[in-house]
Amino acid sequence: MSKQPAFPVMGLLCVLLLAGCASRQAADREPNPDPFEPMNRAMFRFNDVADRYVAEPVARGYEKATPRALRIGATNFFENLKYPITIVNQFLQGKVREGGADLGRFLVNCTIGLAGIFDPATEMGLKAHDEDFGQTLAVWGVSEGPFFMVPLFGPYTLTHGLGTLADNQVSLLSQYPDSSVRFRLWVWDRVQRRYRLLGTEEEIRRAYDPYLFVRDAYFQNRRYLILDGNIPDEELFPEDEFEDFEE
Repeated sequence: MSKQPAFPVMGLLCVLLLAGCASRQAADREPNPDPFEPMNRAMFRFNDVADRYVAEPVARGYEKATPRALRIGATNFFENLKYPITIVNQFLQGKVREGGADLGRFLVNCTIGLAGIFDPATEMGLKAHDEDFGQTLAVWGVSEGPFFMVPLFGPYTLTHGLGTLADNQVSLLSQYPDSSVRFRLWVWDRVQRRYRLLGTEEEIRRAYDPYLFVRDAYFQNRRYLILDGNIPDEELFPEDEFEDFEE
């Protein structure tokens, strides 16, 4: 049995350096968020085929083969395993009060909630949050960087993708010493996550340009998470759109 190596510090420093360079370039001109669009579209088509013929059928089979109570418990269990990611990033962002509350939520669900299978913390008023290292980098002023459609994993920006590598070292899901058990849990988690997205594929496929639909939805969701839902009014209601309407 072997433990996973810690996230390479030098690699993270290189990421911050590259992202810092991107931030300085953004000060001179508005960057293109999707400079690799032709490649990303090809990866999107590949992912769509893989989803249609593998991921979606597996998720539907999982839904039929498992009782609803088991699926709810599995969702709670995997969310709890990954909750240290939120706790650590709350403190890294300077949100000490929120980090303390999230630590309490985690401990309650680990104990009273039987390793997170149940969620008594929510009933006690301890709200769940969603923080990651990509959001932390944004709070520190690091640019999101270019957009990538990653094969089999979907949309990421540079800092979100590399931040996810750091987050994985914090997640309890990645820390289990037995690699075979760790892999089975990872597969179960991926199936569970795809099951929770059942129904969204039809909306995406009906879009005029599914690639743009997914990309823009991803950008909006990341913006929402980074700002903790506090979207400025000028982003919700751009003035130029009202000017066009008035004309």
